Amino acid sequence: MGKTKWTGYAGTYTKGASEGIYTFTLDTEKKQIEDVKVAARLGNPTYLNITADNRNLYAVVKEGSQGGVAAFSIDAETGALTELNRQLSGGASPCYVSVDSAKKTVVSANYHNGTVSAYLTNKDGSLQPAVSVIEHTGSGPNPERQEKPHVHFADFTPDKKYVVAVDLGNDTITTYAHDGGKLTEKAVLSVRPGSGPRHLAFHPGRKLAYCMTELSNEVIVLEFDEASGTFKDVQYIKTIPEDFTENSQGSAIHLSSDGRFVYAGNRGHDSIAVFAAGPDGKLSLVEYTSTEGSWPRDFVLDPTEKFVVAANQESGTLVLYARDPETGILTLLQKDVPVPEVVCVKFLHG
Repeated sequence: MGKTKWTGYAGTYTKGASEGIYTFTLDTEKKQIEDVKVAARLGNPTYLNITADNRNLYAVVKEGSQGGVAAFSIDAETGALTELNRQLSGGASPCYVSVDSAKKTVVSANYHNGTVSAYLTNKDGSLQPAVSVIEHTGSGPNPERQEKPHVHFADFTPDKKYVVAVDLGNDTITTYAHDGGKLTEKAVLSVRPGSGPRHLAFHPGRKLAYCMTELSNEVIVLEFDEASGTFKDVQYIKTIPEDFTENSQGSAIHLSSDGRFVYAGNRGHDSIAVFAAGPDGKLSLVEYTSTEGSWPRDFVLDPTEKFVVAANQESGTLVLYARDPETGILTLLQKDVPVPEVVCVKFLHG
């Protein structure tokens, strides 16, 4: 019989009741989330990422007037977190953190400062001071949200050759070559003005990526040239109904590992949009699924991909769905699992 219990982590804001990073268990036999508890106490760990070997977790952190990234070791038996160190600098904390599969380089995106930072790691996973800090320039047509650069995402391409940064403030997707943590600009794609690109996910088997926009509530389908690091936009598709006129902002985007389905979060419409990817990678809508709460900031497919866990920031809840691998459709199993101010969810890798 296969494994039935999977360890998850939730990142949060700590403006109210939250104490930091929480851990939880998904029991796939009982089809429920259980055993929610505090895993690490720190300020505003709003985004997390876990190394491929499940030995380290990196979290965004705020400490007083400084922000940066904290490194943790993960206990293989219990999933408990032990902080190794943190690297901080003046100003606001980042909003995204990622690590390469070799566990040598960590990159972060800073929305408020409009920067991308790269750190090298030590053997135990602890962080050295930032090697590169790249500051973006420019703005977009939305005066309230695009008055300056707002980098919302920085992560590695599947071949680990490049780092891709997505900037909501100036409507760009920038590709950086990285060498020993040193970032060098390689290519820039400007997407539709005012769309406010936020997060990006690569297709697992094809030279394609999907970008979620926050301001226009769309998924942008992108062709990706691995050799040159360049992107080309080939489709824009809405993630909310055309007749929905209330405030809604795009959030997270994730793919099934077979590349057949793309999932996109909508804060305001409070839903996950389910898309099917055609042979050319272009998308068609399957359905909208309610997140049974307010402001779904993130969601994650579990390691079996038979379940999805969504995180509602404003209602402070995790929600569990069964996922049909053939149709992509999500079916509600459990709602209102309390995690205060939750904004990010990740699982240990299977």
